[in-house]
This record gives sequence, C-alpha cells and structure tokens, in this order.
Amino acid sequence: MNSNLRPENMARITTLELANAFIDEQVNLVREQVKDKKVLLALSGGVDSSVVAALLIKAIGKQLVCVHVNHGLMRKGESENVIEVFKNGLDANLIYVDATDRFLSKLEGVTDPEQKRKIIGGDFIEVFNEEARKLEGIEFLAQGTIYPDILESDGVKAHHNVGGLPEDMKFELVEPVRLLYKDEVRVVGKALGLPAEMVDRQPFPGPGLGVRCTGAITRDRLEALRESDAILREEFDNAGLTSKVWQFFTVVPDMRSTGVREGKRVWDWPVIIRAVNTVDAMSATVPEIDWAVLKKITDRILKEVKGVCRVLYDLSPKAPATIEWE
Repeated sequence: MNSNLRPENMARITTLELANAFIDEQVNLVREQVKDKKVLLALSGGVDSSVVAALLIKAIGKQLVCVHVNHGLMRKGESENVIEVFKNGLDANLIYVDATDRFLSKLEGVTDPEQKRKIIGGDFIEVFNEEARKLEGIEFLAQGTIYPDILESDGVKAHHNVGGLPEDMKFELVEPVRLLYKDEVRVVGKALGLPAEMVDRQPFPGPGLGVRCTGAITRDRLEALRESDAILREEFDNAGLTSKVWQFFTVVPDMRSTGVREGKRVWDWPVIIRAVNTVDAMSATVPEIDWAVLKKITDRILKEVKGVCRVLYDLSPKAPATIEWE
C-alpha cells in the first residue's frame, strides 16, 4: 500500500476480520521498512495518531518513540488518558512534555483568533523539534495521515508537524493508515484494543480549547471551560447522546454578565453549549436536546463551575454560523 492513490479493488474495512487482516499486512510492511531503526511519533491522543501508535507498538514495540505534548489546552483528563492507555497499558516508549506554562505565557493578551492559532501551532512544532533533537538513532517519522488528507492537502497533515520539521532531520515517513478513511481507522483502532472513548473521539481542533476560550485566554476562564466541557460530556454519556450527536462542547467567551449568588451581585462568565449534527462538516444542524437533560447540565455547571452565572444553548446552524466559535 505504498501508492499515493487508494487501489480501486481495496475492500472497505468495515469488520474486525478485515481490520485484523489490514493490521497483519501493515505490521509486516512496517517491519520491512523500519527494520531495527527507531521511529518517532507525535501522539496527540486523537484517533489517527492513537491508532498509528497502537499499530506500530504491535509491529516494532520499543523502537517507537511517542512524544505527547500537553499544551495546556487539552480537555479534562486527556493527557492523563494518553499516559494510562499507552504508557501503562501498552508499555509504550512515551515521552510526556508538560508545556502548559510555555504556551499560556505566549498566548497571554492575544485576542486575534488567527494569531492564537499560529502561536499554538508554531510552538507545538518547536516543542516537538526540541524533543526530537534530544533523541538519537531516529530515522523514521510516523504520521497519522489518512486518505482524505492526501486528497485534500497533498499528503502533509500539518498538525502532525511534518511540514514544520527542519530539513536537516531527514526523516523517512511511516504512514500505515494513509489509505484509510476515518471510519475505517476507527474499526482498526477497535481491533487493536484501544478504548472506545479514544477510538470514537469527536473531532477536536488542533489549537484545542484555545478556540473555545474566545478572545485572550486566561487560566481561570480556561479552567471554567475545561470543567464545563467535562460536565457536558458526562451528562451526554448518561443520557445516551454521545453516539447520537456528531460533536458537542462548551464555549466560554471573553465577556461577563451580571448575576446573583448568595444574595449578592456577581459579574461572571456565560457558558455556551454547542452541539451539532453533520455528514461532512460543510453544513450542520442543531439537535433538539431533551429539556430535562439541558436543565441538569445547566444546574451542574452553575453549581460546580467557578465564575459562571449563565448557561446558553447555541441554536445556530452552519451556515451562517460555523461549528467552532473561533
């Protein structure tokens, strides 16, 4: 499967049997390509990089070096989950980098969404480069490229950092899922034994919570965002909505409104719930969530999340609105 184009006779991977056959094939191809050399992978915890990591661990074990960079903009428990699944569960050769202070310091006072994205993306590449240069014997770079990436962006998946690595590093790419669609990658992940919450993980923007903490990011508002998002995900799970709604999250905008707590006026943030259904993300509709579910989420956020006095439900379809707020 080294062609740039998916073979017309390649069967769609829809069952665990087909997934296992694909895994066996890729394990052999990876071993043949890598031999006794080391492979480097930026492991974000997203579906694509996680499946690639699990597949390569199966193929070459400790020859794979995974680097997980926590930029402080992850959802609650995500970095801990990466460590638990890969380091503790799969005995991966995992390097964990907590770069929270570095990222948040550079983002301090930055309000423009595009500038925020550039800082987050650029610094992510810098951190990954720094870690890569500390390692010896790395000749290959694994990447979670999937088939739509090849069709849409000529094969380079920017958030896996390939485009930003210095040319002098001269890595050869290892891309075992490059001919698969996202739904096929998920089936392969299940066959590899990855947990459902990782394999079925919703789309998550490269800048993470940075585009959901609108305007200039502050640590207290970021914490309110992280906690409210965790409550939303937990209650959607409890209500059986996680598999029925394509994407859902909270937003904490850079604004305050008046409220009342314990008989005193407060000046706190609103939390906005965003939920959408879509086929291709080019357009999206807003699901009608049961009022009892929304009320429970609202009650919990107002009671459990510090600095919040309102909860709103975004009813805007795409278009004219976009799915993300920034």
